[in-house]
Amino acid sequence: MDNKLFDELLTSVQEAGKIMRGELEPSRQFEFDEPDVKAIREDIGFSQSKFSALIGVSIRTLQNWEQGHRHPTGPAKVLLKLVHADPESVFKNLHTNYS
Repeated sequence: MDNKLFDELLTSVQEAGKIMRGELEPSRQFEFDEPDVKAIREDIGFSQSKFSALIGVSIRTLQNWEQGHRHPTGPAKVLLKLVHADPESVFKNLHTNYS
């Protein structure tokens, strides 16, 4: 790695540390609305067991999301948003047989 790349990397790591300590505001943030997991599942007409299997989470995780004990984060939020927008396309791309 040349010095210029190393310096850029070091600056980025130092900036991340300042952001984590609250010394600096991030230049941008990506946030997704909290999905209504139960409504999404019911809209497409799936049982908890079928829906949890198709999105790759345990049924207990799904139940915790639906009951508000826990909340999906990061990639799970994005997947749920995609499922809500176009369930057939998502399931077709994730699984060969979803009926």
